[in-house]
Amino acid sequence: MNVALGAAKGLAFLHSDKANVIYRDFKTSNVLLDSSYSAKLSDFGLARDGPNDDESHVSTRVMGTDGYAAPEYLDTGHLTTKCDVYSFGVVLLEILSGRRALSRSRPSSERNLVEWARPYLKSKRRISHILDARLDGQYSLGGAQKAAALALRCISIHPRVRPGMEQVVVALEQLEDDKETVTSGQGKANGGGTCGFFRMCSGGRQ
Repeated sequence: MNVALGAAKGLAFLHSDKANVIYRDFKTSNVLLDSSYSAKLSDFGLARDGPNDDESHVSTRVMGTDGYAAPEYLDTGHLTTKCDVYSFGVVLLEILSGRRALSRSRPSSERNLVEWARPYLKSKRRISHILDARLDGQYSLGGAQKAAALALRCISIHPRVRPGMEQVVVALEQLEDDKETVTSGQGKANGGGTCGFFRMCSGGRQ
């Protein structure tokens, strides 16, 4: 989860008053890892300045990557920081499940990761159904439930329900402190849980 935390910190900085930038195209392939496995955001080609103090959103032509864009942005073209939060939630789901945001090779009911995972995320008893089987033994149930609950908030269809990226950073830091994440145990010995992230970036997802 340290990769997710690093990416969250990057988005939180962009959303800060100092930067006031909306990334607009946050996805797994735009998160790079340096030699110390620290996450760095790349490809700012679609980034936009955030709204001014008297504005609630920025109106833009809808652009980005299928499967990651927030539903309200797709419907209206209204861009806010909460659109980035939604995209982050999708990436967090990819890390937890080992699946792509969109996968045409799966049955129709499972092709869209968010739509498939949301019912499972709403029940602690069913969260195990979405977790990447290759992570078995590398996480605690409590940590997985907390990470899944955070992902569910991020992908809410209601922007106001989604946390700000600063809140996401705090939640992920608490998961790291508790040692209750999908990167604990065996995953920690393999570079802090970056193996799953490398697998996704290299196309090893389903």
